[in-house]
Amino acid sequence: MKFFVDTAEIDAIAELNDLGMVDGVTTNPSLIKKSGRDIIEVTKEICDLVDGPVSAEVTAVDADTMIAEGRKLVEIAENIAVKVPLTWDGLKACKALSDDGHMVNVTLCFSANQALLAAKAGATFISPFIGRLDDINLDGMDLIADIRTIYDNYGFDTQILAASIRSANHVLESARIGADVMTAPPAVIKSMINHPLTDKGLATFLEDIKAADIKIL
Repeated sequence: MKFFVDTAEIDAIAELNDLGMVDGVTTNPSLIKKSGRDIIEVTKEICDLVDGPVSAEVTAVDADTMIAEGRKLVEIAENIAVKVPLTWDGLKACKALSDDGHMVNVTLCFSANQALLAAKAGATFISPFIGRLDDINLDGMDLIADIRTIYDNYGFDTQILAASIRSANHVLESARIGADVMTAPPAVIKSMINHPLTDKGLATFLEDIKAADIKIL
C-alpha cells in the first residue's frame, strides 16, 4: 500500500519522507489555508521534496475553468496530480486533463457508481471519503470493498486512494480490502506505531538494563 500524507505542512512531510513513509502528498484548499502559504509556492516546495504524486486541487466548479486551472497547476512540476471534484463538470475536466497525459485525482467520492464513472473518465486516482461516511453512520469500508470489486471485475487502472482516514484502524482495514493508496494526516500515520505491549515491553527492558548495568558504548 502506498502512503500519501494529507497536509501542506512542509516540516511534517519532510519528517515522514526521511523515514521512507511518503509515497505522495494530497492537499486541498482547507489544508492550503491552514498552512498560510500561497498555493503555487507551497505546492512547488512539496513537489521538490517528494518524488511521488502531489495532488493540487482546482478552485473552480465549471469544467472549462477547472481544465484551465489544471493546466496551470501541472506547470508547477511533473509529479502534480490535478484534483477535481466528483461532479459532471469535474468528470469533463478529468477526461480532458487525462487525455492530455496528466494525472487526475477525482475527490469527494461517496458511492461505487461515482467511482465507476471516474474510472471511465480516465481518473488516475479515485478518493472515497471513509471518515465522512462513518460520520453519517455508513460504513466507509463497504465503499472501498465495492470499488475494489468493480475495478477488479473490469480491469480499470484507476487507483483506489482511501481518504478521510481518521484512525490507524482505517488504514488497517483499507489495506486488508486492497486499497492501492491511503492518505492520512501525519498524526494518524505516526499513531500506527503505538501499541501498549510495545511500551510495556520496552519499560521492562529498560528496567533490566539498568539493574544489570548493561552497556554497549
